[in-house]
Amino acid sequence: MLRTIILGSCVSVQGIFVKAMEDGRIAVKVDNTVYAGTPVVRKS
Repeated sequence: MLRTIILGSCVSVQGIFVKAMEDGRIAVKVDNTVYAGTPVVRKS
């Protein structure tokens, strides 16, 4: 499943979901690199 995370004030990354961490962040994989950050929440 594709997920989007925020890495900084204006940097976001979209990749394949890897895992959820206890502190609320998630990890996503892009090519061979795994990034961890705050997930983007969909507004309804």
